[in-house]
Amino acid sequence: MKDVSKVFSSGTVALTDMSLTVNGGEFVSLLGPSGCGKSTALRIIAGLGDTTSGTIDWPSSRINSKGLPDGDISFVFQEPTLMPWATVFGNVYLPLKLRGISKSAAKADILAALDRVGLKDFVDAYPRELSGGMKMRVSIARALVTKPKLLLMDEPFAALDEITRQKLNDDVLRLWRETGITVIFVTHSVFESAYLSNRIIVMKARPGRVHDDFPLVTSEERGLQYRTSEEYRATCDKVSRSLIEAIGFPLADGMELH
Repeated sequence: MKDVSKVFSSGTVALTDMSLTVNGGEFVSLLGPSGCGKSTALRIIAGLGDTTSGTIDWPSSRINSKGLPDGDISFVFQEPTLMPWATVFGNVYLPLKLRGISKSAAKADILAALDRVGLKDFVDAYPRELSGGMKMRVSIARALVTKPKLLLMDEPFAALDEITRQKLNDDVLRLWRETGITVIFVTHSVFESAYLSNRIIVMKARPGRVHDDFPLVTSEERGLQYRTSEEYRATCDKVSRSLIEAIGFPLADGMELH
């Protein structure tokens, strides 16, 4: 993204002069308060929305006749957005079906995607038979089945209970390490961004733009032990301070955040 601005027809300025370069294999979190333009930026990156000004480039993607990436990007929305009349298999099959791939030809890739998210035994289940966390796993499997280069995730775990959310955080980290895929993850949770990312983009309150951009390097693999470590606490404190600065809330020297 280079100097990207977005003004909606209502006159709302969602983004202004936002520039961001994401490198292959990164796990980048876009962190900011509600309404700061995180989801708008993600939709523009996905090619689901246009810019008012500025440019966006997908240098490693196939570009179609409309100038948009062709099949290299997958999107996981805030809600699972599953078809209630289709089985788990059918829901994961959808993007391949839209490409004209037969069910028999797609079967191996569908089963592999479901195995990755721990749902290989639920291929014939319907969404109504699944928990909230399982529905989100189906959504992630559907995003992975096309073998994208870039996975975009828009606060996918915000509505889940804390235990399920932590488990899915670990699952997403595992998938990222196993596949080497590039991930851009939208969240308003300091704790989630500090746990998942190897780079955090802190966005200013609307109109959205980059306030802070810093890498996260940890001395140990992230898991239960890391969640209770002093290193994680210090990282959360650093991220919290940056977010408070982005919002414009004064923070006294020596004040510690939890």
